[in-house]
Amino acid sequence: MTDLPHYDFVVVSNRLPVDRVIDADGTERWQRSPGGLVTALEPVMRASHGAWVGWAGQPDLDLAPFDSDDATLVPVPLSPLEIEYYYEGFSNDTLWPLYHDVIASPSFHREWWEAYVEVNQRFADASARVAAPGATVWVQDYQLQLVPRMLREQRPDLTIGFFNHIPFPPYGIYAQLPWRKQVIEGLLGADVIGFQRVADAGNFSRAVRRLFGYATRTPEIRVPDGLGGHRSVIAKAFPISIDVESFEQIARRPEVQQRAQQIRDDLGNPSTIMLGVDRLDYTKGIRHRLKAFGELLGDGTLAVGDAVLVQVASPSRERVAAYMQLRDEIELTVGRLNGQYATISHSAVAYLHHGYPREEMVALYLAADVMLVTALRDGMNLVAKEYVACQLDEDGVLVLSEFAGAADELKNALLVNPHDIDGLKEAIVAAVRMPQRERTTRMRALRRRVRDNDVARWSATFLDTLRHANHHSDAR
Repeated sequence: MTDLPHYDFVVVSNRLPVDRVIDADGTERWQRSPGGLVTALEPVMRASHGAWVGWAGQPDLDLAPFDSDDATLVPVPLSPLEIEYYYEGFSNDTLWPLYHDVIASPSFHREWWEAYVEVNQRFADASARVAAPGATVWVQDYQLQLVPRMLREQRPDLTIGFFNHIPFPPYGIYAQLPWRKQVIEGLLGADVIGFQRVADAGNFSRAVRRLFGYATRTPEIRVPDGLGGHRSVIAKAFPISIDVESFEQIARRPEVQQRAQQIRDDLGNPSTIMLGVDRLDYTKGIRHRLKAFGELLGDGTLAVGDAVLVQVASPSRERVAAYMQLRDEIELTVGRLNGQYATISHSAVAYLHHGYPREEMVALYLAADVMLVTALRDGMNLVAKEYVACQLDEDGVLVLSEFAGAADELKNALLVNPHDIDGLKEAIVAAVRMPQRERTTRMRALRRRVRDNDVARWSATFLDTLRHANHHSDAR
């Protein structure tokens, strides 16, 4: 692979931005993946024609690099065992619950850690091979926290950024990780480490001080360079966002607006459609949402026919035990609510356990009067921003967990503590009964905030910080 072209801009993430699809006639093709990261980075890749290094999503696929949508994709192969240990194991059964406030108990297995190190090294090697001299490499998310240091050891000429899309926990929680020092060392290989919230960046800096004693002066961390000097690492918040313009364009399309009306008709034209859109994940607070809604039906505050909850729960990590258990619990709860409260003509909960194309999601956003985002812990939650972007008529109410990163920006939402079921019920009732004038005032402010801080601004701000940060290291 020594004759690979070299690129001035390289994105490194666990997954490539495409999925491999085999049609009924056996034809193989690649289609763009859903998901926040792909959506967020698509405009940047389009502008730079860079390379994207990532796993192709299926085991034992050893593919040559190929072009797709203005980017060169560089697949990194993973074996079934590596998927089990590095991805399902260490990434999603160790780091994910640990970084989300131990909502579920993390598992600590040495063989998972060893696979994580090995796979991170493979990603670093692939990135080093395609990066041009002096290139900018932007590493994404918690699955690849060791890559920045591995890259710096191979290619000190590179400018390296890292963005953590999920929360970074307080030290008392982070300290449980047996490999806590190695992960911090991996991240400190970057020139700029981005987080969703100011609190996450603060948690990281405190962990650095506690574990290594390095001097930190927000947002700067002074890291020994091994040559008697220091490097300056920037650790700060860069709240991620969405491509607002693309959502607005879809929301303006007549056929999407007609589909939104059809959704209302199909649901029996209730007074209020409440919507939840989540991956089926224990961090998303779906159980709390269903409990609050069920109690409102039970005490007669809301009535089936007047109000319906549409819950989209796209499949996620279906081989991880905690996710299998969660799916059973949610489906039992939905079945109980519908059995208890549904009528022949109206459901209490319309539960949809699959993903949808973007156009259908926009139609759902347009149809919904109230958006429920009740995450117990979330790095950002782009669904909240997508809903706001689609409300062209400046109507609709966003009920938003204060534990989602989006709460730092979207202060005109109804902010809730999802653990407080009574408080959540009060917020839902306030949303349902909110006067038109207040709905418009709140949504107008939310839309202005989302438009002013779109994904282009997120990436431009991060990359601008990265360009400047690289010039502030101590002279040798």
